Amino acid sequence: MNLHRLRTIVGIELRQRVRSVGWYVLLGIFAVILVALLSLSFAAFSLTTGGSEWFFSLVIMLVLLLTLLVSPTLSGSAVNGDRDAATLAPVQVTLVTTSEIVIGKFLAAWISGLAFLVVALPFLVVATLAGELNPGAIVTSLLILIIEVGVVAAIGVGLSAVIARPIFSVASTYLLVAALTVGTLIAFGLGGAALRTQTTTISRDVDWNALPLGCDLSSPSTSPNCPSYDDLPCVESSYVSEQPRFDRVWWILAANPFVILADATPPTYENGNPTDLFSQIAAGVRSAQLTPEETPSFDGCSLSRGLNVDDFPSTEERIEGTAPSWFVGLFAQLLLAGALLAWGIARTRTPAKRLPPGTRIA
Repeated sequence: MNLHRLRTIVGIELRQRVRSVGWYVLLGIFAVILVALLSLSFAAFSLTTGGSEWFFSLVIMLVLLLTLLVSPTLSGSAVNGDRDAATLAPVQVTLVTTSEIVIGKFLAAWISGLAFLVVALPFLVVATLAGELNPGAIVTSLLILIIEVGVVAAIGVGLSAVIARPIFSVASTYLLVAALTVGTLIAFGLGGAALRTQTTTISRDVDWNALPLGCDLSSPSTSPNCPSYDDLPCVESSYVSEQPRFDRVWWILAANPFVILADATPPTYENGNPTDLFSQIAAGVRSAQLTPEETPSFDGCSLSRGLNVDDFPSTEERIEGTAPSWFVGLFAQLLLAGALLAWGIARTRTPAKRLPPGTRIA
């Protein structure tokens, strides 16, 4: 692969996008939406302690969401669009190889997607300066965001080389991105609900019928007949129910871009509780790995006597020992993107043995 020819392909693609009015319209709409959403978010979170951390993570999540919505339009017709416009064949008869054409279009689509991140940089700077944030969280989240933009660009370019019609390749890119984002959530929820297991819950509560007549526990000073909290009569009961087994399908969420972004970012906790959106999402995914108890118990008698807050484990303690999954999901995404690019190179290579009916070649 020749770097000079590759740079030429990237330059041509970027110049075509820069000259397009629609490109600036997209960037403008992106900026307006970002200003509207983040102004409201900043006003809301500035009223709470640690709002700057939530604001920064929310900015990154919104940038990722909007980029996932826009990137398929930038890359979904990169190859078949040039074929329909009769501009691909003249390039193929030059010294440029098929791999350089596809990879060059992928790099151009990736750089175009990163332009939206550049638009969001002022908001990220404000969020960073608004409070003391974890430097590791800032660097890691930005790196994951850059990689996710590249993954979507590779998927779009690969499908544009595999599918003959631009409208179908763009739609397929949107469907694949939707499968990674919304589809994984649906599969996780339905899968966990389908793989149920039977549990027996043992409950121990105060036997209010056994209390002496006229006993009022809310005012023991005026009710001398009431027993002490340690001598309250208790009754034990049990009931059988079905519990969803999300611990068997939690790995489906590993390929979700938002889960990868949240799980890869170093968590921040205060008194054992998450302090930003990244840590909140990561804690929820890690909690799904926990196997439900076969015989959970509830002691209402102890609650009636009063319990200390320290008796309940914090979120950080509860998910301690669970496994991170972001690197598995990221590897699966990179494998999918690389496979589509390789398939696209094979379909674009000339001379072609077989092309879909109606495909323009010159």
